[in-house]
Amino acid sequence: MIREVGESIGRTVLEGIGRASSRVQERKYLPVDLLENDDAYLAVFDAPGASAGDVNVELVGRTLEIDIERFRGLHDGYDMRFPGRGLKLRGEVELPEDADVDAKAADATVTKNGTLEVLIPKDGEEKADEVESVEMAAEDDASDADA
Repeated sequence: MIREVGESIGRTVLEGIGRASSRVQERKYLPVDLLENDDAYLAVFDAPGASAGDVNVELVGRTLEIDIERFRGLHDGYDMRFPGRGLKLRGEVELPEDADVDAKAADATVTKNGTLEVLIPKDGEEKADEVESVEMAAEDDASDADA
């Protein structure tokens, strides 16, 4: 009886810690690199465990915003003891003030190595106050070469 109570308390504590850890992860923005060449900007986000269908990408003015809602896979024969991985992840990066981009031509891809790459061509005629959704490419279409 005492052992069962101890296990129950331990399980409750671990679950509470896991939920708190998950909420912290969900509120912390994902790491991002913003790269530029003569033709485009390339934003590279860490997107662990995400697939193309999990990702929503929007360009709001000069701010690129991403939302990821991952599915936590089930494992046959195992019970969840510590739910520590966030299921909702966010990220954003602001393009330079002088960025003139073609938001309608932007493209996003989730790579096999767990990154989200958003390519935004330069020289567009988009207005800075418009919101434009970015199309997701088929999953894993990007090369596996690291940027």
